[in-house]
Amino acid sequence: MTADSSDVFLEFDRVQKSYDQQTLVVRNFNLSVARGEFVTLLGPSGSGKSTVLMMLAGFESLTSGDIRLQGRSIARTAPYDRDIGMVFQNYALFPHMSIAENLAYPLKIRKQPKDEIARKVREYLELVELGNFGNRTPAQLSGGQRQRVALARALIFAPRLVLMDEPLGALDKKLREQMQLEITRLHKQLGFTVIYVTHDQSEALTMSNRIAVFNAGVVQQCDAPETLYETPCNGFVADFIGENNFLPGELVALEGDVALVRISSGDVVRTRKADADKVGMRCNVSVRPEKLFLMPSDHPFDTTFSARFANKLYVGDFIRYFFALPDGTELVVKVLNDLAAPDYAEGQEVTLAAATRDCSAFAPHRPQEAD
Repeated sequence: MTADSSDVFLEFDRVQKSYDQQTLVVRNFNLSVARGEFVTLLGPSGSGKSTVLMMLAGFESLTSGDIRLQGRSIARTAPYDRDIGMVFQNYALFPHMSIAENLAYPLKIRKQPKDEIARKVREYLELVELGNFGNRTPAQLSGGQRQRVALARALIFAPRLVLMDEPLGALDKKLREQMQLEITRLHKQLGFTVIYVTHDQSEALTMSNRIAVFNAGVVQQCDAPETLYETPCNGFVADFIGENNFLPGELVALEGDVALVRISSGDVVRTRKADADKVGMRCNVSVRPEKLFLMPSDHPFDTTFSARFANKLYVGDFIRYFFALPDGTELVVKVLNDLAAPDYAEGQEVTLAAATRDCSAFAPHRPQEAD
């Protein structure tokens, strides 16, 4: 979990946190972040991601380890001396101040000249497309507008680092997607470094350069969004990132990086080995609903198995087909809603197919729900 060593901007070095001197809520956390990078800490409730952010901000102390910013330890530096901007879910705007006064506040406490403060307030109001809203109060703005003000206030004093703690959690779906684009635009335009916390997988996949997936205080995998989605390292990451089918089976052979797994239909499917690597072990074959295909007998794929059709659900732009294996395992196939979408009778046996690279063999895990 490292950035290029020549451009390490922020570094977590074996960071641990315990509140009772017994249970570690963050365990041996190591991460290097490059200047200008957008790194998201993603995980279910209680996984340790927000605790890491609070330690970085200085609101929580470290039990052990170190945090270095531009090569200097900040583990014992007061929060107000860390030169870090923060954006919270609840906006944290001063309700008695105008929008312009809210933006001016971090500049005033840094004793910047009045004319410079006025110039920067105008500049950042325009930057977040609120140029005519300076005289309004937070109560006179929509949720999306208030969050843009909070973002501008976190950026206006040019901090070395910007932390965002579930900043879009209070917004509805449409506003949340608009703000994702807004934050991404500002990040590209201004080049600031971001540590972002969320439990929303789609948000993390959309916005991040890299994502660190937490579970029980431990980072399971830290990679680019496409790598996490296409080649998760274990069953937890596969289950937590996006939607997945898990087909129980037994690993019957290994051929290099390919695992052959017999599932309950009796079919032997070819999969990426992932973390299941011992012949005879019980394992789960994961394959995403959009990577499964409803195929006739002359299909071109190298991984196939049979299942019985149970039901289908119309979702508009696509159709969700539900199938069952002999052991009762349910699985889903997503098919575009077009003229080629087939009809099946309940209980009809269907051949499903996938590419070996899109299937993974994982050691069993217990799925966990996100907050």
